[in-house]
Amino acid sequence: MKLSFYGAAHEVTGTCYQLEVSGGRILVDCGLQQGGDVKNNQGFPFDPAKIDAVVLTHAHIDHSGRLPLLTKLGFEGPIYMTSATYELISIMLEDSAHIQKMDAEWENRKGKRAGKDKAEPLYDFEDVDKVLSLVQPSRYGEKINVLDGLEIMFTDAGHLLGSSSVQMWMQEGDTVRKIVFSGDIGNLGQPIIRDPQYIESADYVVMESTYGDRNHEHPGDYVEDLSEIIDKTLARGGNVIIPSFAIGRTQELLYFFREIKEKGLVKSVPDFKVFVDSPLAGKATRIYDGDLRGYADEETCEILRSGTSPTIFDGLRITESTDESKQLNEDMEPKIIISASGMCEAGRIRHHLKHNLWRQECTVIFVGYQANGTLGRIILEGAKKVRMFGEEIAVKAEIINFRGLSAHADRDGLLKWVGSFSPKPSKVFAVHGDVEVCDIFAESLRQLGHDAVAPYYRSEYDLLTDTVLSEGIKPEVLESVKPLSEASKAVYVDLLSAAERLMAVIRKNEGGANGDLRKFASQISELAEKWKR
Repeated sequence: MKLSFYGAAHEVTGTCYQLEVSGGRILVDCGLQQGGDVKNNQGFPFDPAKIDAVVLTHAHIDHSGRLPLLTKLGFEGPIYMTSATYELISIMLEDSAHIQKMDAEWENRKGKRAGKDKAEPLYDFEDVDKVLSLVQPSRYGEKINVLDGLEIMFTDAGHLLGSSSVQMWMQEGDTVRKIVFSGDIGNLGQPIIRDPQYIESADYVVMESTYGDRNHEHPGDYVEDLSEIIDKTLARGGNVIIPSFAIGRTQELLYFFREIKEKGLVKSVPDFKVFVDSPLAGKATRIYDGDLRGYADEETCEILRSGTSPTIFDGLRITESTDESKQLNEDMEPKIIISASGMCEAGRIRHHLKHNLWRQECTVIFVGYQANGTLGRIILEGAKKVRMFGEEIAVKAEIINFRGLSAHADRDGLLKWVGSFSPKPSKVFAVHGDVEVCDIFAESLRQLGHDAVAPYYRSEYDLLTDTVLSEGIKPEVLESVKPLSEASKAVYVDLLSAAERLMAVIRKNEGGANGDLRKFASQISELAEKWKR
């Protein structure tokens, strides 16, 4: 029973954990690394062909975005997720493949003049189709036999439509251990979806810590607060630009805008228009407007029973083509533009920022977490200028961080979630948080009596004996290899990981026979001498 951390360890994106049991190997999530977390999106520190199954907690790209690469490199096993997650990744991975293709074409146009090698997309639409053919859709509360000695069950995590925490029962001989992967734990009181469900027992818990160092600001009234921002901006002739995750956050915003219009809360332009400039968000909105039985909260179910759409209203426009998107910035009528990506790293939002950031009458509202190193975080941290499409753009628009709206539980919410386990788990692994936040949250857990640790990239643990096999690679060591290319960095990280495994073996041999230790030391010295530059 071996647990390895291959992403979202002392970082937020690129979630990927490997669990080895007697019956084989599984991955929990296979996410795309983003912003400052990128180490190597082009490959894996394991052989994809040797993975027997994948369990996906939810559809967000930082959890699902490298599944097509996994199949491209040899994975052929089943992929387990909820039915709603399957619907969402069906459109989300296709969009990601399109972005990979566009990014590669742009790099090639730029790099051709510089004599650079041809860039290839991480994966294509055929790779996405292969992923979808491997999916085994499941329901909340359904116990599933994944491998010999491994059963799983999905529990509503309240983060996104179909999002899950995953309970896993591992058996080796007569020994049974239970591990729970939290996925992303949802905030309380989000529209449309239900609050997170709590789990009562586990031997081990791997839990997110995105907001583990702080609580959300008091949300107040989402509808009133948004109405005030919109009213002021439209009154001065500006646009409201909202970088938003296409799936989940966009639909929540539409839920609020429908209510704002129903109550007539925007006085300056009562019939204001809302443009969702994202084909992906348009497809997702149609899913949210469909059959939500088993996923929606009671208030949304009541709206649906009344024959009203929770996310569709007069004045809503969903743009599809590039030409329609461009026209939004040519038309000077004040409007609301919601566009992806949520962290401003790709997609149409970058064009809208280019055309609106320099206009002081406009407002940019951030409504979700901005990972370290992303354009969204840079703007939020007060940059006076940003560089996009080869241009330097002044930041003069009003910048608002709408902290009250978050799909993640805050510190108190996380502690409430982990506090539901009785007795306390044998160990809690704090993951999916910025470098300092993981450590802070792990310390908070220790103060409450938990045996908690914040693992590093490539940390390895034996869950049968509760021992550390490898401490992994610390963030400051990874930082030192940033100047290398992605491919070169990946190879060097492999070397660092091998060094960590060697140290683990050395520590394990403490107290061994003197003769054996001298021979071991001599072998290491000979190897070091051979590779000394």
